[in-house]
Amino acid sequence: MANHKSALKRHRQSLKARNRNRMVKTRIKHSVQTVRLAIENNDAAAAAAALQQATSVLDQAATKKIVHWRAAARKISRLSKAVQILS
Repeated sequence: MANHKSALKRHRQSLKARNRNRMVKTRIKHSVQTVRLAIENNDAAAAAAALQQATSVLDQAATKKIVHWRAAARKISRLSKAVQILS
């Protein structure tokens, strides 16, 4: 690790960003898992509600560039399709 003041600051910032990104990615995984679990249980109402929440989480992550916007769109599309089949 560097000893320059600016390099130390940059390191601190990168650690903060890493923790923030990990938190958001975990939140994405949990929300997607909730949708998939509702689909498995054939609960259309719960799946639709969970899909709405997951869509919001994915869109926020894409806006902040934590995940690529196309990856987020693809995930939303596939989940939506699965919920539509269930309904």
